[in-house]
Amino acid sequence: MQIIRAKTAGFCFGVDRAVKLTYDLLAQGRKVATLGPLIHNAQVVADLEAKGAVTCPDIDAVPDGYEVIIRSHGVTPDVYRTCEARGIPVIDATCPVVLRLQKRIKQAYDEGKRRVAVGETPLPPLILIYGKEGHAEVNGLVGQTEGTAIVIQNADELDGVDLSRDIMLYSQTTKSLEGFQRIVEEIRRRKKTGGFQYFDTICRQVATRLEKMRDFAASHDVVVFVSGAKSSNGKVLCEECRKVNPRTYSVTEASELRPEWVAGAETVGICGATSTPGWLMEEVAKRILNVEF
Repeated sequence: MQIIRAKTAGFCFGVDRAVKLTYDLLAQGRKVATLGPLIHNAQVVADLEAKGAVTCPDIDAVPDGYEVIIRSHGVTPDVYRTCEARGIPVIDATCPVVLRLQKRIKQAYDEGKRRVAVGETPLPPLILIYGKEGHAEVNGLVGQTEGTAIVIQNADELDGVDLSRDIMLYSQTTKSLEGFQRIVEEIRRRKKTGGFQYFDTICRQVATRLEKMRDFAASHDVVVFVSGAKSSNGKVLCEECRKVNPRTYSVTEASELRPEWVAGAETVGICGATSTPGWLMEEVAKRILNVEF
């Protein structure tokens, strides 16, 4: 049996940057806290906590004397204001791609308010965000608009949107290009009045993984997808693998593997989400080669 790991699997740039920064700070003896899990991988979070990091559900739970690391997903402007008011040092590990998107949306929102204030238009453009409702990155994007942006996950949700207004459409950085294009085409089809601008703000490092992952899954007898249970990116990528290869199985760690999954397979592909560490995929590969599992 041959075990092959996908070259495109594992940490994306933003996640890798945040994880390395956190480990470096802990190695320096700094007291650091993250707002929510640093990444959607329980093993990495547990290791960081073992080294002294504190995972907090919100700002109010941050212990005195700790610095706050903003994870790669980013946060709302309120979090920065609260940290400043409480004197909590902030280490910003927001992915640069996400940070640029936050700034673009805020600029568009502020410009819309300005135009209303000077009487150029009765209503500002309606900002739509193609993304997952409640996702940490999306919450941060909506926060740039003082909570006024509308989040849509599919074209059907356009039924509740006032498309007679000027529309500005953005996307969560980790969504699929195909899904974004479907939203654009549906708005074009439905829109009768008002302007429509759309901005492809999808991270190409993540987006190009989709097609590469499909090709990878189709080229192996069995695929084992390694991902945290709460990883949205992992769920999407794993499902795409399963579409082209029904013998695709998802695990969060090596102990979940079952011998019958790889029975008769000549090649087994190992891949993972943007929040899956390389060492975890290696553990899964070694487990598969161990006949005792």
